[in-house]
Amino acid sequence: MDQYADDLADLLEQLDVRDAVLVGHSTGGGEVVRYLSRHGAGRVAKAVLLGAVPPLLLKTAANPEGTPMDLFDGIRAGVAADRSQFYYDLSEAFYGFNRPGASVSEGKRREFWLQGMAAGLPAALDCVKQFSETDFTAELPKIDIPVLVVHGEDDQIVPIAASALKTVELLPQATLKVVPQAPHGLVGAFEEAFNRELLEFVKS
Repeated sequence: MDQYADDLADLLEQLDVRDAVLVGHSTGGGEVVRYLSRHGAGRVAKAVLLGAVPPLLLKTAANPEGTPMDLFDGIRAGVAADRSQFYYDLSEAFYGFNRPGASVSEGKRREFWLQGMAAGLPAALDCVKQFSETDFTAELPKIDIPVLVVHGEDDQIVPIAASALKTVELLPQATLKVVPQAPHGLVGAFEEAFNRELLEFVKS
């Protein structure tokens, strides 16, 4: 996670970006938090955490709402054994296509598969540990810029009880927006609802 944050810092510095609004989805939300806690908010005006993993995704004695380790071990095993099939299968829960009445987009599932296959295998495996076991609890209270926390009510990948609901209690300037019935990956009307929230937040 430090490397993710340092790469982002290098990019912002090389481009001399100022007054940025950083938007991080899922693991990317952890990257945004780590960037702000590690490099400060000198170049950043606001941040958005969408379906983000902070403060801690892993289930522990102190975090009973988290996800058990055996599920993350299953992800590693699936990626190592047949990542092509694993990514395709994962897209169903990722976008909520496994819910009754869901409008399934085969194109979106293939797009998700393609993005997964574009990642190197070692990086994909290493990423699992970072998004599941990194604890951002102590970092969140140090972020002193406005943060919009958006989370799907029906997120099957990053459960809202272990993430957004706890994150907003730790951030000094947080606004929580729960998207009713939305999955982890926002598509269709869910995506449109998020875009409206995002633009309103940027302009405010």
